[in-house]
Amino acid sequence: MNDSRNPWRMTLALVGSLLGCALVFCQAPTTTPPSSTPAPSQQETKPNNPQAAPLTLESAPPPVTAEEEAAFKAYNEISNDDAAKKDQAGTDFLQKYPQSRYRIQVYGWQVRYYFSKGQIDKMEVAADKELELYPNDAQTLAIVGSALPRAMNASTPDPQKRLAKAEQYSQKALDLMPTVAKPDNMTDEAFVKGKNMTTAMAYSGLGLVAFRRGKFADAIPHFEKAVQIDPQPDPVNFYLLGICNEKTSHFDEAVVDFTKCSDIPGGLQATCKTNVDEAKKLGATQLSAPK
Repeated sequence: MNDSRNPWRMTLALVGSLLGCALVFCQAPTTTPPSSTPAPSQQETKPNNPQAAPLTLESAPPPVTAEEEAAFKAYNEISNDDAAKKDQAGTDFLQKYPQSRYRIQVYGWQVRYYFSKGQIDKMEVAADKELELYPNDAQTLAIVGSALPRAMNASTPDPQKRLAKAEQYSQKALDLMPTVAKPDNMTDEAFVKGKNMTTAMAYSGLGLVAFRRGKFADAIPHFEKAVQIDPQPDPVNFYLLGICNEKTSHFDEAVVDFTKCSDIPGGLQATCKTNVDEAKKLGATQLSAPK
């Protein structure tokens, strides 16, 4: 795939846009967490603000010291609009209180922040630490599952291991989504939108894994579900769906996909417009495969 047909060069802006209206879903664990790690509650992220406010704690025991409590309170009070300052404050907090009962909230915030900035390596580190403590955060699983294969390139070490991890995380996110309960302080509309966004990311992750493995026919149904359920469809998913349909000789479908991609403002518009013409030419000169 040459540069003009390579969405990975635009990963930073596009990955960040995915979190713009995402919601944080943190399903309470079915097993009792360690006493130092109470289960976080569910919470909404404000639209167009990828930095979710810290999660609240359910039935949390009092902090070990007043100093730790004050430090976490100070961290919480830093505006999400001052994300760099909040990130540094979170890092400082974790260094000073490495076993804090509040570290899940800090890791969770960092996952979403690094994701929104396209800092995939830092996102993965924070996610691994959060999921070690709280493995059923469906949104973190979906974020990592979709971001890892999208950010891959020719120099990515151990790519098959990375794809296996992305596949596992994406599928687990989908398995968890039906069990996520709506928080009392969240509207039905916001809850459904957040679930759909998270589900779409997970399906996109599965599609990306199949795409990276060269299994274009397997990728198609995953990308189709992602664009159907996403309240704010990602142009990269339309683009890759078009590529997959073109690779499997479904040229009419590819034209539709590239057209939808070209209708979304962003860095892929010009490429997708060109691909519309290419898919039409292929459809006129080659035999299309049955869907």
